[in-house]
Amino acid sequence: MSAELFRTEDWKKEKHVPVIEVVERKGNLVTVRVTVGKEIPHPNTTEHHIRYIELVFWPDGEPFPFRIGRADFEAHGESVKGPNTSSVYTEPVATFTFKTDKPGRLVAFSYCNIHGLWKGEAKL
Repeated sequence: MSAELFRTEDWKKEKHVPVIEVVERKGNLVTVRVTVGKEIPHPNTTEHHIRYIELVFWPDGEPFPFRIGRADFEAHGESVKGPNTSSVYTEPVATFTFKTDKPGRLVAFSYCNIHGLWKGEAKL
């Protein structure tokens, strides 16, 4: 059995795939929102959560992508009293703003502590 590094199932059926939305584009300034669990909420518990989202941009005609940023989610309901005893839970949503004058491909990665790495893509 061979495993893929990144899973990419259809985001309409899967709660792990990062969904990329271009929120705003003003000239060369681009704002992108990446959400895990947009249509089907992802559990956000101490035992099962999204650890991070990362976004890269691969401009058309360039040999390599550019890493735009990464958002780490570190509050999953844990406290000194044990799992799921806190009132603080981060949601797997991140917004990135960057400048570019080129079209290309946005690629987002998310990491679930139980189900591994997931990838979503969108055109810019």
